[in-house]
Amino acid sequence: MSHANPYRSLPVRSFWRPAVAEPDPLAIEGLWTPKFALGQDDPVLTAGSCFAAHLGRALLERGMNWYDAEPAPPGLTGEQRRSRQYGLFSFRTGNIYTPAVLHQWLSWAFGHTAAPRTAWLEAGRYHDPYRPAVEPDGWASAEEMLGAREATLAAIRRGITTASCLVFTLGLTEAWRDRTDGTTYPVCPGTVRGTFDAERHVFHHAAFDEVHRDLVAAIAVARAANPDLRILLTVSPVPLTATATGEHVLSANSHSKSVLRAVAGQLARDHAHVDYFPSYELVTGAPFKGSWYEPNLRTVTPEGVDFVLHHFLAAFGGPGPGPRPSLTPTAGPGGDPCEDAVLDYYRSR
Repeated sequence: MSHANPYRSLPVRSFWRPAVAEPDPLAIEGLWTPKFALGQDDPVLTAGSCFAAHLGRALLERGMNWYDAEPAPPGLTGEQRRSRQYGLFSFRTGNIYTPAVLHQWLSWAFGHTAAPRTAWLEAGRYHDPYRPAVEPDGWASAEEMLGAREATLAAIRRGITTASCLVFTLGLTEAWRDRTDGTTYPVCPGTVRGTFDAERHVFHHAAFDEVHRDLVAAIAVARAANPDLRILLTVSPVPLTATATGEHVLSANSHSKSVLRAVAGQLARDHAHVDYFPSYELVTGAPFKGSWYEPNLRTVTPEGVDFVLHHFLAAFGGPGPGPRPSLTPTAGPGGDPCEDAVLDYYRSR
């Protein structure tokens, strides 16, 4: 009978000192072994929180088949496409911070539930409560707004039934719900658009079991439409802009990201068609000492995105990652794809 302890046979990657503390941070390797293949021509969808917007664009620039299921109409300038949120995600849903909102969009798209027909009227223009930042100037009528939403729901159906993989970036456990119909808003009403109603709009902080349930339900809807669809989960390294829990935002952020990371890891363990990619760890990990953040300590630098994509593409044996990123940040392209960034406006009010 052998009495050698099991740690003697573990690889270097299993030990903190040689795998994390001693190497050059940029030389840390082997963080991820994909569960399924993803070829350069396989259509890849991206959705979720603001970090997903970086991933989609970066994948496209590196020769992967990022699938834009709702391309911009002809005639728009680059700035108009960005402001109207074409090309940020695979569908023009805006940020999807929580699994509850992902499940909601998929349920509407595939006819499991009916989307509310509510519109917010401001200064003679109509806005969609469930994607308030998507059309900054609004629509001329509620019917036009609902027609635009139907176009997005059709894009979701087209994308889900066509794609090989959906990359979904989890962002938050905090959300605001509508007490009257049970729907979940992407951001608190009265911040980006709309008027806050304390009788109608209620704060909800999802626990592990709720996040797990909502994500399982969302994946079930997607795979019912496309049984071959693989799901790649990530957790956004972008911290909360603000918390409504009453906690300090630093500890609230830690709690939220921990729950999301635990749910993603559990689903990856439980299902062959679900995997977890450690973009969160590649940005927030101790070896990188916050170097992948802009001075606001929220926005991930272009070098940070490059570093994440280096590991993603290397794991798949895909196209070269381009120049090796540097831990010395350079100025980013500007703009924050996070809709919740507007909450920073209220910090001193």
